[in-house]
Amino acid sequence: MIQPQTLEIKNGEKIPAIFSKEEMDNRLQAIRSLMEEQKLDGILFTSFHNINYFDHFLYTAFGRNYGLVVTRDRICSVTANIDGGQPWRRGVGENLIYTDWQRDNFFAAVQELLKGSQKVGVEYDHLSLQNLEKLKYVLPQTDFADISETVMQQRMIKSEEEIELIRNGAQVADIGGQACVEALAEGVPEYLIARHSTHTMVQEIAKRYPDSDLMDTWTWFQSGINTDGAHNPVTTRKVEKGDILSLNCFPMIGGYYTALERTLFLDHASDEHLRLWEINCRVHQRGLELIRPGTRCCDIALELNEIFAGEDLLQYRTFGYGHSFGSLSHYYGREAGLELREDIETVLEPGMVVSMEPMIMIPEGKAGSGGYREHDILLVTENGAENLTGFPFGPEHNIIQK
Repeated sequence: MIQPQTLEIKNGEKIPAIFSKEEMDNRLQAIRSLMEEQKLDGILFTSFHNINYFDHFLYTAFGRNYGLVVTRDRICSVTANIDGGQPWRRGVGENLIYTDWQRDNFFAAVQELLKGSQKVGVEYDHLSLQNLEKLKYVLPQTDFADISETVMQQRMIKSEEEIELIRNGAQVADIGGQACVEALAEGVPEYLIARHSTHTMVQEIAKRYPDSDLMDTWTWFQSGINTDGAHNPVTTRKVEKGDILSLNCFPMIGGYYTALERTLFLDHASDEHLRLWEINCRVHQRGLELIRPGTRCCDIALELNEIFAGEDLLQYRTFGYGHSFGSLSHYYGREAGLELREDIETVLEPGMVVSMEPMIMIPEGKAGSGGYREHDILLVTENGAENLTGFPFGPEHNIIQK
């Protein structure tokens, strides 16, 4: 029995998008302007972040390929049959489904949408070599051009609607942080504190965005030695008095990540812990002051390095001082050109949204051991920056007495 390679499933009605039609049309117009400039007949997006950015659909891969084809007169997602009509309901554009009846039906669907194209833009920073070879096979007369960096530049400047969503996300993160403090007590395991925070944030997102998917919001609450990594998972370790603690709240709204990260202590902190914490907070405060239009990312990193170096702590710094926000998560996205690192020369502009998040990690066995990290979200404005994070930082506020 011969089964179809592709099909359409318009099941139900379109779900109202978080962003307005005008917002999504503006994004599409910008990408079509890029197509004109580079003489592209079409673009095939394959990354989570760009498909979400242009179509408002966030896929779950599970080993399958997903795509979004943009031409001069069409925008159409390419999704797996396992998802049914959900990609069409969520997405702002059309949807073409490929089936599992034959291997590589994804490429048959792409061929159907881009056949006859002479030049197509793709994302070399996401497209695997194997999949590029398969694209060349099904579109043998087509030249492929990398558009990933140019599109990243477009995403760096946030629209008013994006800024409003990020502002709401920062507020939800503050609520999640307060929930962590509520659940924190001696003898409580990390995972119970994190679970309470995540549940509280999901409830708040559902209240603010009732038509949004409720996917991927999470909390990492780390204690003691578990604070040594910024992305360490929660464990069953029980919090003890005097522990250094890392509060990390990450609301996800429509594929847009926001974050709150704070150093805390339960009941008390040793003198050396306090000294190190206060130095990291001083770096954080200076970093907040440096984020303004016209400043290069690398210059911020270099100045903050001097503070750590003056305290003989630079060797304990573990990553850059901040990154951009937008369509990204812990498993997709990243506007690599907008990170506060020594090797990034991007100049900050109004409409960019970046974090300030210094971290040092003192190894176990040394006085004051543990990871120290603060994290605020800042919107670059015409004259400076607006801090979107409201949760306080530092010893004055975050030695929690229970």
